[in-house]
Amino acid sequence: MRVGFLVEQLLAPVPGGTGRYSAELAAALARQAEPGDSVAGWCAAHRRFETAALPGVLGPMRLALPRRSLAAAWSRGVGPAPTGVDVIHAPTLLLPPAGGTTGALTETVIEKLRGGSGRPGGPAGSGRAGAPGATPAGRSARPPLATWFGATVTPALAGALDRRRPRPRLVVTIHDAVPWTHPETLTPHGARWHRQMGERAVRHADAVIVPTLAVAAEVARHLPIPPHRLHAIGEGVAEAVVRVPRDADARAARLGLPPPGGYLLTLATLEPRKGLETALAALRRPDDPGLPLVHVGAAGWGGLDVGAAAARHGLDPGRVRTLGRISDEDLAVVLSRAAVLLAPSRSEGFGLPVVEAMAHGVPVVVSDAPALVEVAGQAALVVGVGDDGALAAAVARIVGDPGLRAHLSAAGLARARAFTWNAAAEATWALYRRVNGSPAVSVADDGRA
Repeated sequence: MRVGFLVEQLLAPVPGGTGRYSAELAAALARQAEPGDSVAGWCAAHRRFETAALPGVLGPMRLALPRRSLAAAWSRGVGPAPTGVDVIHAPTLLLPPAGGTTGALTETVIEKLRGGSGRPGGPAGSGRAGAPGATPAGRSARPPLATWFGATVTPALAGALDRRRPRPRLVVTIHDAVPWTHPETLTPHGARWHRQMGERAVRHADAVIVPTLAVAAEVARHLPIPPHRLHAIGEGVAEAVVRVPRDADARAARLGLPPPGGYLLTLATLEPRKGLETALAALRRPDDPGLPLVHVGAAGWGGLDVGAAAARHGLDPGRVRTLGRISDEDLAVVLSRAAVLLAPSRSEGFGLPVVEAMAHGVPVVVSDAPALVEVAGQAALVVGVGDDGALAAAVARIVGDPGLRAHLSAAGLARARAFTWNAAAEATWALYRRVNGSPAVSVADDGRA
């Protein structure tokens, strides 16, 4: 089986968690491939694309349009798409047209047929008393021919065209339901684009992957997706983030880290929904233990500035430090020496930093966002979203109680072992084979591969 995996997110200005997902899953798919299988990376027409090259993954192959033009075309359901593959996997909502390049004309016809379908009860068939074509009293209503044709024949023709055209199978990953549940935490354009592409994914994807059952439930509430096409497949921890390098002390000195166990850590792209303001407010609470806060993560949107935010909360400038985006080796050092990881997000799809911290035996405090609670299990303390007082109290409990600290560390290590990229790749290969019609795969009755 030939898989075309879109690696465009690796070349985004801020790859973020979806970039990590794309890189780790694609490489794991290549590791777990069976004889005769292949994974090829595909991206827009970038001049420099070295960072999208992954071990074991062919390419990346470049499409004929640059990133912005490609995104604009794909948002309209047209444009170039990977060819010579059996399955296309879009690991974000930047997804190609369902028919591929050769199916673009057919795709346009299908969209026009579906978009032009009549709506029973609309103006053409309203049957208002006194209107032309109104039904006399006592006689059963019969819709006009155009309404009947639009409601029956046109969608049937569109469906027949869609079923008969040759095309690669399409698998799409939807990481969270934030565009529907918390649109205020995105830019207005971003929220609209994600909702539009989510609806397109539900119409055209043969399978939709979500990282947690919590996201599956939220997506199903907002998008009309049949349960048998929705599949929960978790994520994993990168080996490079778990393995502490030999020169850890030198890296810690270069980064200016406090002593091991002497700081709190937040790990997230700087954007409103990640809850940085809650973490900073917690540092002003009376029961706060007084440890400095280190933040790791690239700037996202919303103009968040860690130093300015700390000043607004009246915090001493030395109390909060931001390291920005750092290498995996540096991240392993930062994680391994933290006292507590704080994950106070308003909403998440998975919460990869939680698992990464647990893999180092670092105690974790999470907000009660459903996906974070699901991923953390019994291995973390849980506080309410936006409750800075509860967050400060939870940190104080961990710092002041060696027994609790040891319990959370052991529970976190055990929990983290349940999340591996190889396991995610195995489940994803099983899903590819299922949507491609392979008879050699056994699938659970609940619809998940």
